[in-house]
Amino acid sequence: MKINLVCIEDSLMAIGFRKMASYIRLFNSDTNNFFITSTESLTIKRVVYGTYGEAQKYSDEMIRNIALSLAEADIIGFSCYSSHATIVKKLFKEIKTLNPRAYIIWGGIHPIIDPEDAIQFADAICTGEGEFAFRDFFYAYSEGKDYFSTKNFWFKKNGSIIRNDFLPLATGEEMDKFPYLLYGENEMIWKNNQGFCPLTVHDYIGYTGLAFNFVWSIGCPYECSYCGNTVMIENDKNYRKIRHPSVNYLIGQVKDVITRHPHISTIVFHDDSFMAIPRRTIQEFADQWKREIDLPFSVYGVIPSFVREEKFDILVDAGMNRVRMGVQSGSDKILEFYKRPNKPGLIHSAATIISKFKEHMIPPAYDIILDNPVENNQDVLDTLDLLYNMPRPFTLNIYSLRVIKNSVLEKQLLERKLKAEDIAANYAHHAPTIANILVYLVAICKLPRSLFEYSKKYVKPYHQKQPEFRLLLMLVRFLWMLKRIIDHVRFMDFSVIPGRIGWYFWKLGVIKFWHKKIKKPYVPNKMKYISKDFLQGFNE
Repeated sequence: MKINLVCIEDSLMAIGFRKMASYIRLFNSDTNNFFITSTESLTIKRVVYGTYGEAQKYSDEMIRNIALSLAEADIIGFSCYSSHATIVKKLFKEIKTLNPRAYIIWGGIHPIIDPEDAIQFADAICTGEGEFAFRDFFYAYSEGKDYFSTKNFWFKKNGSIIRNDFLPLATGEEMDKFPYLLYGENEMIWKNNQGFCPLTVHDYIGYTGLAFNFVWSIGCPYECSYCGNTVMIENDKNYRKIRHPSVNYLIGQVKDVITRHPHISTIVFHDDSFMAIPRRTIQEFADQWKREIDLPFSVYGVIPSFVREEKFDILVDAGMNRVRMGVQSGSDKILEFYKRPNKPGLIHSAATIISKFKEHMIPPAYDIILDNPVENNQDVLDTLDLLYNMPRPFTLNIYSLRVIKNSVLEKQLLERKLKAEDIAANYAHHAPTIANILVYLVAICKLPRSLFEYSKKYVKPYHQKQPEFRLLLMLVRFLWMLKRIIDHVRFMDFSVIPGRIGWYFWKLGVIKFWHKKIKKPYVPNKMKYISKDFLQGFNE
């Protein structure tokens, strides 16, 4: 049976999609991967103009040409974010015109968070974890048996909708048996005016630089109101628990990718709660990583309440060169509104721990959310003050508030009779206000206190009428991006700098030379963290 799997995404990371594709190929060899990148690769121009979060425009002709390449399959599976749902719906319609017998399944985050919308356009949608669910569906469907009772799926049948319950979440032991992610193996990518072309190493480099992006652990103990995890937790409370395959599986996955893509120089972990993994497991990971991989790695999704100096000491010693931590706001009121884990001084305390390792890491990136209609003037000032007083160096990932369908945030705003743009809008399109410009400026440098305090007099929440300074916003964006590039090049890290420049540095041996001969080695202070259990045993 021929299966075409299609991923529409801003980049070529597609971690969940790759997991599904590799698993499906276990029981159906005629499975093909197609990528449609919804945005162009990142450039300084797109950063300056704030267009790097915008999706490409697809003409009717382009939609038809894409559909022509996909329609000749028995099953066509799509995965996308909600921001790309409009494109997917148009493709469904065109594919059904070309091949009415094609069975269309929609998976990924959009059917999970907005199933009532998704099921209107597909034959079936996957509303939970896909590996075991798709396997059960496939065998029933291919053998002509009743597949409409497959859990984790909704189906359309004779004009009605069948809404099935959920399978238990995959355990760590089950995840350990999953095949490694597909990465550059018989995959196709859509290129305007060329159609689908074989995906090459340089396509990866153009979108992801020299990084391999991966998720080791799944789950998050918190329910931040703006996050799609709130819907997953509502579906299954066990999603709050941290699950992951073994360290051996992780090491094997990275080795497998590096064998085929030896230019990879940084591994980026996109786990929601990496620092929530127990210390003993982190130590096991660090020991094996140093021994068998010995490459720099970055950890995203750091939650302030899980920042511990001991864990950082272990991970920096193993090669961690950068972290990304969610801050979102400096206002306690707004953090409470977001349902963020918070207590007075928590963010500053976590940032202080991170700053202790600044000589051995690229400046950390802290996430900030702008343009919230709930904010008042004091909330905006609290955020600016927090950032101004944060230990340096650091940089910021700056987003405008966007609402995910069926999230707690959407309900909160409806209750207050307020509106914010939905997730389909460009998250980088910030209001060109003095407040937002100051956020960029404090990420670039610490302004003189007198200038900072003077500028704060002109700060207003974005929903209040005020002067706009678009050219100034473009200028500070350029300086912000330039500083980030310099910070990464100083560490010979090209995980967020796409394009061939990093590949040339790797090809010439500059990156390897820097890491082996120039990089200052980190010496952990292991005696500082002798556990109470050890001391008790020693005394006994």
